[in-house]
Amino acid sequence: MIQFSNCKINIGLEILSKRPDGYHNIESIFFPIPLKDIVEMVPNSEGGFNYTQSGILVDTAVEDNLLYKAWKLLDKKHQIGGVNVHLHKQIPMGAGLGGGSANAAMLLKMLNNEFELNLSVKELEDFAAKLGSDCPFFIESNTAFVYNTGTDFEEINLSLKGYYLVLIKPDIFISTQVAYSGIIPQNPSFNLKEINQIPINEWKDKVFNRFENHIFKLYPKLNELKTKLYEMGALYVSMSGSGSSVYGIFENNDFKLDFPEDYFVWKSVFSN
Repeated sequence: MIQFSNCKINIGLEILSKRPDGYHNIESIFFPIPLKDIVEMVPNSEGGFNYTQSGILVDTAVEDNLLYKAWKLLDKKHQIGGVNVHLHKQIPMGAGLGGGSANAAMLLKMLNNEFELNLSVKELEDFAAKLGSDCPFFIESNTAFVYNTGTDFEEINLSLKGYYLVLIKPDIFISTQVAYSGIIPQNPSFNLKEINQIPINEWKDKVFNRFENHIFKLYPKLNELKTKLYEMGALYVSMSGSGSSVYGIFENNDFKLDFPEDYFVWKSVFSN
């Protein structure tokens, strides 16, 4: 069984408060984009989890890989048995795109189908929530307003169909600890659920990623990327998640992509 798992960009990211459990309450819009990894899974008769990979290197121990953790969750609960999993990685890591979470959510769905577990969407989302805050979103991967720690969401009607997306990631890794270290929680000045009521060229002054002020000071290169994308004619530019990718939304594709060779550069047209 082979499936393609897409990632997302954050449109707006507000950090409202720090919780007693150490996590933060956030508000954001998760918007799926068609940049995808490829996940292959087949049952094996030997038992256990056999993992191979290609594409962008995922340099972590197998036991720390979200794909392994997804299989382990369902195997512990339903004794599904061994599987061979191959990941062809195309979504850059440490980019704020949720690629690893998307892979794990996809594997949960694949295991559910392969082993006929008959788990509902809600049950799959509950399993996904045990793997990471943004994992439940990827079970259905529909545009959503996301709140609390990121595990709760409601679908919203927001279309970018026909606009162009340019996504850039320099060779910068930003840990979650570093990202949150400079955050001062605050109430949002704009209700993200009302974003479809204003034109995209007004988002610049209303829709913010609150990580940017802190992270741009640590990594000025990201601020330079944002400025460059606006100079190229983007209607709206933002960092996704806690970085380190920066994206621009364009009305047309009349621009030239001129970035260093070691940058990850990806362009697409929105179909949704």
